[in-house]
Amino acid sequence: MRLSQFHLRTEKETPADAEVVSHQLMLRAGMLRKLAAGLYTWSPLGLRVLRKVETVVREEMNRAGAVELLMPTIQPRELWEETGRWQKFGGQLLKIKDRKEAEYCYGPTAEEVVTDFARQEISSYKQLPVNFYNIQWKFRDEIRPRFGVMRAREFLMKDAYSFHIDDASLDAEYRNMYDTYARIFTRLGLKFRAVFADTGAIGGSASHEFHVIADSGEDAIAYSDTSEYAANVELAEAVSPGERADATETMRKVDTPTQKTCEDVAALLGIALTRTVKSVALMGTDAEGQPQFVLALVRGDHMVNEIKLSKVPGLADYRMATEAEILEHLGSEPGFLGPVKPAKAIRIVADRSVAAMHDFVVGANEAGFHLAGVNWGRDLPVPDEIADIRNVVAGDPSPCGNGTLGIARGIEVGHVFALGRKYSEAMKCTVLDANGKAVTPAMGCYGIGVSRIVAAAIEQNHDDNGIVWPDAMAPWQVAVCLINPKNDANVAAAAQALYDDLNAAGLDALLDDRGLRPGAMFADIELIGIPHRVVVSERGLAAGTFEYRARVASEAEQLDRAALFERLSRR
Repeated sequence: MRLSQFHLRTEKETPADAEVVSHQLMLRAGMLRKLAAGLYTWSPLGLRVLRKVETVVREEMNRAGAVELLMPTIQPRELWEETGRWQKFGGQLLKIKDRKEAEYCYGPTAEEVVTDFARQEISSYKQLPVNFYNIQWKFRDEIRPRFGVMRAREFLMKDAYSFHIDDASLDAEYRNMYDTYARIFTRLGLKFRAVFADTGAIGGSASHEFHVIADSGEDAIAYSDTSEYAANVELAEAVSPGERADATETMRKVDTPTQKTCEDVAALLGIALTRTVKSVALMGTDAEGQPQFVLALVRGDHMVNEIKLSKVPGLADYRMATEAEILEHLGSEPGFLGPVKPAKAIRIVADRSVAAMHDFVVGANEAGFHLAGVNWGRDLPVPDEIADIRNVVAGDPSPCGNGTLGIARGIEVGHVFALGRKYSEAMKCTVLDANGKAVTPAMGCYGIGVSRIVAAAIEQNHDDNGIVWPDAMAPWQVAVCLINPKNDANVAAAAQALYDDLNAAGLDALLDDRGLRPGAMFADIELIGIPHRVVVSERGLAAGTFEYRARVASEAEQLDRAALFERLSRR
């Protein structure tokens, strides 16, 4: 590609409304242009990168045995009613009507559509297993689209759906897709982690997220420092600290007139925050489905994990208790709450770490006071309901039994689910088994955010001068730059010959023949992130060399033709 014949418009200034590096650099490099909130036009430059990612995804999905199809972006309400998601999916579902007042949605995902396709196309176990995949634009009406294509309303997604006669077959394909995703992100040159994750709104029995590691990531990932264990913080298990030590203090009331937080109480008493207990007042349901007041207890330095808490029986749809409900059950205002001698019978759910504490501090259920030296079995009953309800923190033991946990930030770019029969049952999708009996196939679901990968790669690979693309994602791998081509026809001829030879050697080369000054030309090449730059000049031709510089290198090198091609061959 001759750059003089290509559309490239870069910007020197950073756009004021771009919050993260990827958004800033994609706008400065001219990869994107905003159309409306969360909607972007991909320029020819941006599209080249997007297609590079798409190609790797398609090649690896085909290699894994998946079969590509193309499903509509507009989906009828009737399919979503079959699964009950027309209402459950919430405000992210963009609903529209046609001229006949029939209702549709702009597809945010395609479980319903692919299951409808399968129930029409597949009738026998002999046609299974099968994995259909689709690379298509999706739309989710984000309440606050932000971070450019990282959290856009419209995005390009690869979504795959597998169908199986039994769970063993599903498990095998789940592993196949897990391995396929690892190959995709490795080929794209990204640092990533596969983590255990919650199944969320999609549902299912097993789930892994694939995260690109970046400081700007929205998700916190817990990982072992000595094993491959990794999990989203919302799911990572906090291991029990072990046996509880014996009491060494007597329980006593301490004056805390204005201290309502564990941090303030610990500072006043001159003790470690780890010796305090945080009481969170909730309303759940009892075994009969009746409203029940619940006090959830976590250590003062820990945070309640809402997802873990919602998995405790009776707390699936919990809410925070009101001040009136707190006063009724505990006899106190918030800020001084605790489990000792409540005003009414309450349910106590203690985190594992709290159950192992001794001589701890809790609220006294009396304004202006806390209790110190509190111990289980003496001052209050040993909790009969102990659960993992907190976020893990750096330094916790790894649940796998190897090493300790660290915390990193990640950008989710892929997700695999073992769906089971949630959608096939709801939509009455059946096949005949070997005995001629109608059975419901198990399903798997496997998504990759193709457009999000582009932004995530920039978040992980950039410097002060611009984007630093991995080779597999770069719009071009090599930029051939001409210096003063009008002054010496030999320079233009040599550059053209080099450009032709690079492409013939299988390298995706760009010829920058715009005639810009070296500084402006090099700034553009660095901004758009071309991994390798080769300068053709009169001085170089006289010396029989080319000036070569890798995007990540601090200095240029003078290489003859053989050395240049050898260097590029091991890129």
